[in-house]
Amino acid sequence: MTETGTVPPVGGAVGGTAPGTARLADIAAQARVSEATVSRVLNGKAGVAAGTRQRVLAALDVLGYERPVRLRQRSAGLIGLVIPELTNPIFPAFAQVIEQALAGHGYTPVLCTQMPGGATEDELVDQLVERGVNGIVFLSGLHADTTADTDRYARLAGRGVPFVLVNGFNERIGAAFVSPDDRAAARMAVRHLTDLGHDPRRIGLAVGPIRYVPVRRKVEGFAAALAERGVSDTEVRRLVRHTLFTLEGGHAAAGGLIDEGCTGVVCGSDMMALGVVRAARQRGLDVPGELSVVGYDDSELIAFTDPPLTTVRQPVKAMANAAVNALLEEIGGNPVQHTEFVFQPELVVRGSTAPPSNTR
Repeated sequence: MTETGTVPPVGGAVGGTAPGTARLADIAAQARVSEATVSRVLNGKAGVAAGTRQRVLAALDVLGYERPVRLRQRSAGLIGLVIPELTNPIFPAFAQVIEQALAGHGYTPVLCTQMPGGATEDELVDQLVERGVNGIVFLSGLHADTTADTDRYARLAGRGVPFVLVNGFNERIGAAFVSPDDRAAARMAVRHLTDLGHDPRRIGLAVGPIRYVPVRRKVEGFAAALAERGVSDTEVRRLVRHTLFTLEGGHAAAGGLIDEGCTGVVCGSDMMALGVVRAARQRGLDVPGELSVVGYDDSELIAFTDPPLTTVRQPVKAMANAAVNALLEEIGGNPVQHTEFVFQPELVVRGSTAPPSNTR
């Protein structure tokens, strides 16, 4: 085997690569190491740090190559990942990063998706526990619903299963939480629109049901940003619409906000934002000429919509890795602090926002 070029039979073909041939350069780029290091790992040679070796093996997994037989290790165990759906692109994005991080530590992820009419979160958890999972990551689960019974998580802890909760904090649950700063997200979206010249009394908010913690925080951030600009609580309530975190939900919210004279709409998800864009166009309004729209998530392909969507980006990679690290510490018998780790979002300005026109 040479230190550069291709690696003799590593696994199946990917993206047109000849069967049984993996390019060292591709694996090195994915693992962020040198080709020489990749070669040493694949040849089973010493002199490579354990963390680096795991990155190379994880790169093989990500690129779709099978690990050489001599390098395959028994799984360190199963980790459940419970997510609400796959139709919203932000959830597959989280799942992918979490699964890659788990694979890098030798764990086998088990993806459990809730669907209408399918298994509930509790049923999925029971199935995972029956299969002997080492831990569970919950993404936007019932922990984020202020009306849900939190005793289910105490019972899970009582069964000796470590878990970590992503997106949604509840002080009654003894666990590590990982969340974006939803209040800051709403504030920066409002600030962006007012900096463009939009009247704060003509900026609306389209979000999901108020029972969810991330929604409440976005509303609080939105209200605080408008209050700083002299907008009363009564006026704020007029500018908020609660629907669903879907394209149809955004479409439904847009009608009332446009009727209120809004020239800008801040949305609780990118899918909602696309629904607002569709509703505006059905009314003959130009986006962003007559209505500016801000999304939330910055999920994949959003930069390629028409117009490219201005959005507030969730720090998916940082949050996912933090969740995995916290869970692995718990599994290793080193409990992390049962508190909320909050990550800062980032405003990404594209083509769906502009100064308000005088035509409306």
